[in-house]
Amino acid sequence: MVYVERKRTKLLGLPLSYTKYTISEERLRITSGFLSIIEDDCFMYKIQDVRLTRSFMERIFKLGTITCYTGDTTHPKLELEHIKQAGTIKDFIMYSSEEARRKRRARRAQQMEAENSVEDAPE
Repeated sequence: MVYVERKRTKLLGLPLSYTKYTISEERLRITSGFLSIIEDDCFMYKIQDVRLTRSFMERIFKLGTITCYTGDTTHPKLELEHIKQAGTIKDFIMYSSEEARRKRRARRAQQMEAENSVEDAPE
């Protein structure tokens, strides 16, 4: 599942911004800019906590701001500002980040077991 959402204005909730959020099960990408484009990526397993805030104006236009606290060195705090379906997207990010961490732990455990079995094998 992939969510693609644009940052919207607080006034009337229209997508008049050049910021686009792409959220998949493996990563979160923020693309911003018009002439010069900047892409910021964060893998889901690095997201540690998620916060949803809704100001009065955001509530009127059914918008929300999601803040992701990450273990990423370049972006410890990612904000997805003024987006529709903020509650659904927040839940998706929380679930996907937990799944990505679980898969990563399982993969690392398998790699460690494989390395140990190679070291223990008689020559």
